[in-house]
Amino acid sequence: MFATGPAITTRLLGAVLLSILLLVLDKNSTRLANVRAALSIVVYPVLVAVNWPTEFIQEVKDSAFSFAELRAEISKLKEQQFVSDIKLLKFAALEKENIRLRSLLESSYNIGEQVLVAEILSVNLMPFDHVVSVNKGSRFGVHIKQPVLDTQGLIGQVVRTLPLSSEIMLITDPNHAIPVQINRNGLRTIAMGSGQLNRLVLPYLPNNADIKKGDLLITSGMGGTFPQGYPVAIVDDFEVQPHKPFAYISATPKAALDKIREVLIVWSDAKSVPLTLPPVVPLTPDELATETAKQAKSAHDPALKPVEPKIPVQNQSLPSTVGQSSEQSIKPLVTPSAQSIEPTEVDGE
Repeated sequence: MFATGPAITTRLLGAVLLSILLLVLDKNSTRLANVRAALSIVVYPVLVAVNWPTEFIQEVKDSAFSFAELRAEISKLKEQQFVSDIKLLKFAALEKENIRLRSLLESSYNIGEQVLVAEILSVNLMPFDHVVSVNKGSRFGVHIKQPVLDTQGLIGQVVRTLPLSSEIMLITDPNHAIPVQINRNGLRTIAMGSGQLNRLVLPYLPNNADIKKGDLLITSGMGGTFPQGYPVAIVDDFEVQPHKPFAYISATPKAALDKIREVLIVWSDAKSVPLTLPPVVPLTPDELATETAKQAKSAHDPALKPVEPKIPVQNQSLPSTVGQSSEQSIKPLVTPSAQSIEPTEVDGE
């Protein structure tokens, strides 16, 4: 009922032989090129489907590795950019500091006096106590009541000195007053601190004083603390007060007191002040004895004595025994006096 075909072994053998025959024909002849092309079109989707999992896994691996590398590279670049930005900020600060130092040097050249550049160490945070500390002290020759300024104008004066630091009272301190004069007409007055870093007051000018907004106030040189001619402030407000003897006048300091970093400490005298004092070494007892012997020898040695002027002739006529006669005249006077004080016998005693 059921027809039977060739055995499985026979069919396998026929397929093997056919394959060998096709391989030989494909290698030695081009007759099967078209058949190969047609079969490749049919088999291509199968090849793509077979290779797709492997390619997908490889792409995922590559993407993961690339993402990790990109993240690491981005993080590294961000760190480099951060460091570069900090360096740029430092360079900007150094550039500003260089500009300030150049301005200070030019200002010191224009002043023509001995100056010392000092840096601000600390600022007093009390609202009405405008005092700053600098890194130069008595070791560098800084002394009390020494004027301090920057490239724009007067800052204040030294009020306390330590070996390695000093304290400077700003001109806006309520306890500070400075003699000034108006640069336009030479009118003299006193500028006092108001407790605000951007304001000075001139409380002792009458209502009819010749002063205007925009007038430059300079040091008058009165009092001996501040040399004459340093700019102090600019008048910014002038109000007449009819019912009061004095007008209300305020001025803005020339120096930016809330932004200073370096200051100039000025010596107003022409004599240079040494920055370091030489040590004084006391003499030892042996050296002191040697020096004393030298002085005594020079006093007794005629060759080492200085030449004295000759005595006039009238003075040479004096007797040489003046001293002896004086002693002889004194002795008889002294002896009776001594005898007169001896006790004498009194009748009845």
